[in-house]
Amino acid sequence: MRGDPAHSRDAATWSPLESDGWYAARNATTALRDVLVRAGLEKDFPYLRADLNAFGHGLVELGRVSPDTAERLAELLRLALASGLSRDRDEDDHTSTIVEEHKGRN
Repeated sequence: MRGDPAHSRDAATWSPLESDGWYAARNATTALRDVLVRAGLEKDFPYLRADLNAFGHGLVELGRVSPDTAERLAELLRLALASGLSRDRDEDDHTSTIVEEHKGRN
């Protein structure tokens, strides 16, 4: 019925700006963009953008990159992990919390 609150909005009026997933994807994309700029890789990720899937879940589209860019990104991640691992072990004498946090998300 028209007066029913469940029918007060239809799918045609839905906006991604009303979605928490959109804002999460946008914020993550912005953070990644800022790091890529600092690393000098901003032009190597031309397809980087925030997106939503059909279920309204936020996604970060990285797009296609050249093999050289992928190698450079892999090296940056290796260096970051090595730096984080040695820092965490020096401070806490434990393994990296970054790896544990990622495993907890799956």
